[in-house]
Amino acid sequence: MSMKRTDLEKKLAKKLDGRLKSSLPPQRFAQGAAVAAAQEERKASKKEAAPKLVPLACRLPADLVARLRERAVAHEGGIHGLMTEAAEAWLSKKA
Repeated sequence: MSMKRTDLEKKLAKKLDGRLKSSLPPQRFAQGAAVAAAQEERKASKKEAAPKLVPLACRLPADLVARLRERAVAHEGGIHGLMTEAAEAWLSKKA
């Protein structure tokens, strides 16, 4: 006795459903997710190993700020590097 087309489709669907239930979940959802998270933590810890930068706010005259910006354009570290060098020079001169 041959099967009807609909019965054949139902049987194929059950086979497929059984295969999907018995297969392992993809790595991004299983143990591989923990490995990926650990790699992200390692990258983050390397970033944290860099020296901590603390924001500093101060009020300066506008003409002084303009001169600092002009020099910062030519400076390798930008305004941050320029201000770091200026603060270090000032502190070493005071000591």
